Amino acid sequence: MIALEDVCCAFDHEPVLRHISFTIKKGEAVLLTGPNGSGKTTLLRLLNGLVFPELGTYTFEGTAITAKKMREHRYSKYFHQRVGYVWQNPDAQLFCASVEEELAFGPLQMGLPEDEVHQRVEDAIAYFSLEKLRDKAPYFLSGGEKKRTALASIFTMNPAVWTLDEPENFLDAESQTWLTQFLQSLKDAGKTIIVTSHHPDIASRIADRELRLTAEHQLG
Repeated sequence: MIALEDVCCAFDHEPVLRHISFTIKKGEAVLLTGPNGSGKTTLLRLLNGLVFPELGTYTFEGTAITAKKMREHRYSKYFHQRVGYVWQNPDAQLFCASVEEELAFGPLQMGLPEDEVHQRVEDAIAYFSLEKLRDKAPYFLSGGEKKRTALASIFTMNPAVWTLDEPENFLDAESQTWLTQFLQSLKDAGKTIIVTSHHPDIASRIADRELRLTAEHQLG
């Protein structure tokens, strides 16, 4: 489903990823680890078509993901329906005037009928216990509430691939337990999961394998 072959990526001539190669099969749960600065977030951004290899290739379902390909509106729309990204900091992800609008944004961009958008939003509000927050602006929420809203906004898109950058951030112990159960439910539903974490005891419970980036920005 996902394949990287000898991928290199740099910013301002500073290498961020060096000669990364791996494949991820449909339905796999992969824990991405490594020290700070090893390139984990950059790799997730690359998998989401937000940055692109300078060398090597990234293919998704057999299609090479390049800047040129992602400028094709029809394909880009399809791709972002298939791959969901939960950012490390929810403030970078949330931008609508209310939680309810945040949850509806993705499905509306997909062009879904109004009644289906409404049903997806209501399902997400119930699943993530957001009823009391639906009319609040995201920037008024606590860190944990923002994180749940960010997860719910991807949930309404129902992507085949979930990429999550340290999803346990801002969550208390009880919510982290809930997060583990949520990730397991995604796995049971056949979703492909790629997650970074500084709490590997959380993600390792659902991960089929680990990919570790070294300080040299390579897979160890």
